[in-house]
Amino acid sequence: MRQFTELAYHETPLGALSLRRRRMLGLDIEVLEVKLGEDFLMSSLFTAGERALANLAIAAAPEGRLDGLVGGLGLGYTAAAALDHVRVNSVLVIDVLPEVIGWHEAGLADLGPRLVADPRCRLQEGDFFAMARSGAAPAPGRFHVVAVDIDHSTEAWLNAANGDLYTEAGLRSLKAWLHPHGVFALWSDAAPDAEFLARMGQVFPRVEAEVVAFDNPLRHAEETCTIYRGWAE
Repeated sequence: MRQFTELAYHETPLGALSLRRRRMLGLDIEVLEVKLGEDFLMSSLFTAGERALANLAIAAAPEGRLDGLVGGLGLGYTAAAALDHVRVNSVLVIDVLPEVIGWHEAGLADLGPRLVADPRCRLQEGDFFAMARSGAAPAPGRFHVVAVDIDHSTEAWLNAANGDLYTEAGLRSLKAWLHPHGVFALWSDAAPDAEFLARMGQVFPRVEAEVVAFDNPLRHAEETCTIYRGWAE
């Protein structure tokens, strides 16, 4: 029995990108995973952080109907979690790799058919970091929630150019995309970064870093990630 099947492979400016389905014999399950070069970027075995990113952001957003922006499509768990909320009016998902969007449109990613079929959801190719640097927000221009899950952490970036986002200037650009009382949220695979949280505090009147715990069945242990939130005035 084959332990994994490669569903898609692409050479991209960021490196070799592959989507594959793996049979995990010890757990008797199949998982979908993404590799970029030799790094495992994401797996359907670990989705608690992606879902918490959307849920915590929306829980903190102002009352009423919401327009959301998700930076980073991945396997689609953040976007899907956002769409689970009935008060979400729209979710625009920006991803720099057209190949990843293509996986969802072709149904290769498990959540793809759901995202593509939901009229509230739109998948758009684009460089989220370049948009932040330029200050040019994607349409509709203002959002109640901006949720970002692209880099590994505030210090471990997929691309060196991404570092601008984590500066005060980058955070101010994102804040300008928010409606009053809107929420910026960021996923990180690392423990809370006090220096980054302090920079957020120079931009947003209220900030916090929440640690999210989840089970790792491969290690039979609990692991954590961090969700940062900043509230606009």
